[in-house]
Amino acid sequence: MKAKLTILGCGNSTGVPAIGNYWGDCDPSESKNTRMRSSVLVQTDKTTLVVDTGPDFRQQLNNADVNYIDGVLYTHAHADHINGIDELRFMALKNKMLIPVYGNKETLGKLSARFDYLFEGGNHRLYPQIVEGHGIEASQFGAPQSLGDIEFIPFEQDHGTVQSVGYRFGDLGYSVDIYRLDDKAINVLKGVKIWVVDAAAYKSETNPVHANLETIYELNKQIGAETVYLTSLSLVMDYQTLMAELSEGFVAAHDGLIIEFEC
Repeated sequence: MKAKLTILGCGNSTGVPAIGNYWGDCDPSESKNTRMRSSVLVQTDKTTLVVDTGPDFRQQLNNADVNYIDGVLYTHAHADHINGIDELRFMALKNKMLIPVYGNKETLGKLSARFDYLFEGGNHRLYPQIVEGHGIEASQFGAPQSLGDIEFIPFEQDHGTVQSVGYRFGDLGYSVDIYRLDDKAINVLKGVKIWVVDAAAYKSETNPVHANLETIYELNKQIGAETVYLTSLSLVMDYQTLMAELSEGFVAAHDGLIIEFEC
């Protein structure tokens, strides 16, 4: 079945430019250096999913001209991946539905604590329940799940301070935010043709929570993706500079990029 993934945002936690129009090492004249926080849209003809709802979520959906989603898959509960969850309110009310949201136990626990009014409803009828939580149990990691006609396989990832969740959709894998992957995660990803992966550490050898380029190169020797798109790009990662220095088969993502794949 044909599907497409749209990069809604490929920036790290600051976005590019950061507040104050700070571009760091990124050339402001290169449009592909403008990056919102990391999030993707996964679509078939029948189903639309989002992975993460960061602070730029409203603008991202408007840019992609999306007014309906079937559900949200969360990677983890860091602010740059969840703080746009309130934007689901208008969509849920407009479409008269509860929006299912998926994540591991820790992520759903933090979401329901911080945004309890979305999960349980507020203290007035004007604030009804908006989302419905679906926890990914330990037995479900590495096993196919489905939402609509989209099948996904969740897998655990080491993000240094927390466990994040990666997702495989058919021939495509999505891994953000990661420091390293264990054998279980690698086995889930083996055979994908396309891998979209966090590269926020870039050339750093001391970053404790994100993968650098050398780590990604080594991991892909085991995974075997034909094309690797780097996401979670920071202020020190200029698009054209990155493209010139990457090995064959490795590409810098950019906001608005559409990737077609078999799901």
